[in-house]
Amino acid sequence: MLEIKNIYKTFNPGTINEKKALNGVDLTLADGDFVTVIGGNGAGKSTLLNLITGAYSVDSGYIFIDGINITNMPEHKRAKYFGRVFQDPMTGTAATMEIAENLALAARRGKRRTLKFGLTSKEKEKYKEMLKVLDLGLENRLTSKVGLLSGGQRQAVTLLMATLQNPKLLLLDEHTAALDPKTSAKVLEISDRIIKSENLTAMMVTHNMNDAITYGNRLIMMHEGRVILDISGEEKKRLTVETLLHKFEEVSGSEFANDKTLLSN
Repeated sequence: MLEIKNIYKTFNPGTINEKKALNGVDLTLADGDFVTVIGGNGAGKSTLLNLITGAYSVDSGYIFIDGINITNMPEHKRAKYFGRVFQDPMTGTAATMEIAENLALAARRGKRRTLKFGLTSKEKEKYKEMLKVLDLGLENRLTSKVGLLSGGQRQAVTLLMATLQNPKLLLLDEHTAALDPKTSAKVLEISDRIIKSENLTAMMVTHNMNDAITYGNRLIMMHEGRVILDISGEEKKRLTVETLLHKFEEVSGSEFANDKTLLSN
């Protein structure tokens, strides 16, 4: 579903602020893979997602989605392949529009636009059923402005919007980092449920080792712009935070020294 070949990316090359973000990353995701991505600050996690979506251009290497070379495709043209949920609950929705209107916008993305924008009773019923699955009471608040929702409710709505058209790849960019622990757990549970029920291919960047171990069928750890660990199957099921840290130190030759990640476990 996703194939990344020998990707390099350097920011501010040739200057005092030069930063090598990705150093020859190779990665392949099979259809239906749910991959969690973890690593310290500056490991290249978010840069990788931004290169996939086209927010940044690659210096060299190739990116394929379902066999299609999108390496040099403009960001707006490749957007149809992806659903993305960001860290900030305020991103990805129109705060002044109703929940139903936001869902309708997502449902009509990429389709022919007309001057008419009315919600049919059939659409409203469909959205009500979708919201009911979230178990957040939002099915009775179709006309509520999204800006009035809590952070967790908003992320849950954004998840629905990102997956309405069954994207080739769902990208979750630390989408629970700004939420309190209880709300974060709820949004993660909803994310996992949607990914499984819709059989989506997904990548979830997280700073929480427990979450990276608990969710998905594959775990990738990045360090200094490279993928240094790729763990799946029974090995992943047996993982603990301690064994993951040990593997990191064994492969990288250094201690994992990212306070945000360590303190979140």
